[in-house]
Amino acid sequence: MNRRNFLRNSALTAAGVVAAPYILPTGRLFAASGSRLANHVVFCMFSGGVRILESVQKAEGNLMRGMLNGTEAISSDIGQGLTLFSPPNNQPVQNYGTLFKQFRFSDGPTGHFNGHTTAITGQNTDYNLSLRASPTFPTIFEYYRKHNSPAKSAINSWWISHSNNLYPILNYSSYDGYGPDYGANQLSPTNLFNWNVRDEFSNMISINATEQDFVKKASEFMNKTYKGGGLNVNSGIKNNSEDAAVIQAFMDQMFQQNYAGMHSDPWGTGYMNGDMYNVFFAEEVLKTIKPELLVVNMFGVDTAHSNFTDYCHKLHQADYAVAHLWKTIQSTPGLQNDTVLIVAPEIGRNSTPNSIIDQNGRGALDHTSDNAMAREMFCLVAGPSGVIQQNKVVDTLYGKSIDIVPTIAHILGFWPDIQGMVPGSPLYEAF
Repeated sequence: MNRRNFLRNSALTAAGVVAAPYILPTGRLFAASGSRLANHVVFCMFSGGVRILESVQKAEGNLMRGMLNGTEAISSDIGQGLTLFSPPNNQPVQNYGTLFKQFRFSDGPTGHFNGHTTAITGQNTDYNLSLRASPTFPTIFEYYRKHNSPAKSAINSWWISHSNNLYPILNYSSYDGYGPDYGANQLSPTNLFNWNVRDEFSNMISINATEQDFVKKASEFMNKTYKGGGLNVNSGIKNNSEDAAVIQAFMDQMFQQNYAGMHSDPWGTGYMNGDMYNVFFAEEVLKTIKPELLVVNMFGVDTAHSNFTDYCHKLHQADYAVAHLWKTIQSTPGLQNDTVLIVAPEIGRNSTPNSIIDQNGRGALDHTSDNAMAREMFCLVAGPSGVIQQNKVVDTLYGKSIDIVPTIAHILGFWPDIQGMVPGSPLYEAF
């Protein structure tokens, strides 16, 4: 990374010394830094550490039929532990994009938080990464909001995380010139919309108090959800009054639906795990608010540490969730044919099992930095046919997790502004 250019560009931006926008002959206004390829990007960090053997290499059969081509039969012992879903779409998501089968988490410890931080900042991490502090380099949310012309408000960027333990701090950095003024709205649905929340919300509703007191109690309760896991997170994200009203109305609707039991099985699958719920609420944000940038993660497959069969089970469910997410994108006016979906695990998993054996005699899987396969991943980039190459497979060593931030910047038109600030580059093979 060229730190000198980073500081110079940041200083120029802060001082307002930027090139004026120009108008194309068509009359459309673009920032001088470059034009967009699409107006919406959804980035899904897939499932909490996925080994390529069970995903794109299909060593246990095609467990990911919602995303990947192929009818390879699922192994009989693994199949005994699966709740099988029929894919929600007529074609797998792979057909709508480019699949990189030899993607890499190239540097740094192969831990979940390291993987998340690398994917969201575009910077490699090391063992000094703090689990109790914001990243030291800007996040994709900050780059997006600061380097668009005109600037984008917080309602246009969302970070949907599977829990409030550590992950809310990834919505903005401590880097000089960036920070909370450019962060994203953050939501952890599996913490906020659960039975304990419904019970407490119900108790608050039954209190015979003035509306003002109720709003105060509700606000205090909502704030508590961002202080879990030993963190004392004050997001500092600012929404203007108009945007805040939209978000408040959305949250009110979600609470009312949740309390009424409408979220118990919203996809009609008969089963919803935490990953599926997380994606469901991401879909609700997309349908209601239509942000330009949304990042969502899943974590279910981390059961691999103790149960290989359940890991495969959760991988199948995560696959269904992504396919359903793609279906929602393609059926939502304003998003359809104007959204790029990027899917990649944050890390891989070891080639060799640990000592824990599951009910089918399969060894469980960790993810340690001294195991090469823990760095091996895949990446799927799907989008409109005029933007993303369709049904393309890149089966050579190509792409790293540090390339996801540049790819998002390339799609949303601000890559020239941050080039040199991050070490990676866009995944040009997908375009």
